Amino acid sequence: MKLLIFGSTGSIGRQLVEQALAQGHTVTAFTRRLTVPEFSSHPGLILFQGDVLDFTSVKEAVKDQDVVLCALGAGRKGGTRSEGTQNIIRAMKAVGTKRFICQTTLGVGDSEGNLNVFWKYIMFGLLLKQAFVDHEIQEKYIQQSSLDWIIVRPAAFTDGERTGTYRHGFDGSAEGLTLKISRADVADFMLKQLTDDTYLHKTPGLSY
Repeated sequence: MKLLIFGSTGSIGRQLVEQALAQGHTVTAFTRRLTVPEFSSHPGLILFQGDVLDFTSVKEAVKDQDVVLCALGAGRKGGTRSEGTQNIIRAMKAVGTKRFICQTTLGVGDSEGNLNVFWKYIMFGLLLKQAFVDHEIQEKYIQQSSLDWIIVRPAAFTDGERTGTYRHGFDGSAEGLTLKISRADVADFMLKQLTDDTYLHKTPGLSY
């Protein structure tokens, strides 16, 4: 398939690029700076330099893509994820690309019950409040769109290996979650949504 990845130089995005190329997909990595040297020689990789906040460049990148994946990051700041995602949605609607797989975070919406006191009140309530609100707005834009969307809500990232074994699609009262998931497994799950409609128009959580 022809895949476009936003946030391709981030910790999740790099995993998406690497695993997608290994699966034989043609990958367009959207990036502000052409800094993906470890993959730059791969015949299946196309580097597209642009700014997700610039609608014109986003629209150009979305043309002729089968699926768009989004793993935008902005640290603790707010705005970039939601505004960038709004541009992506507009561009996809304009060119007719339908399938959109986007990574947000566990704790948004009806997954709030999955969080413990530390994550609910210290991390998302204080330290990462701007980023969390940005994810909430990002999800609202996606859910209001007419796209074939899947929102993936992972727990806290770790640097572990890809295991392919994790819990997903649990409800807000699920017990026994570690509230951790490797970046490699986040990418693994997102790529499994390329053709699987189990979670179409849904917001599966992801954790060990």
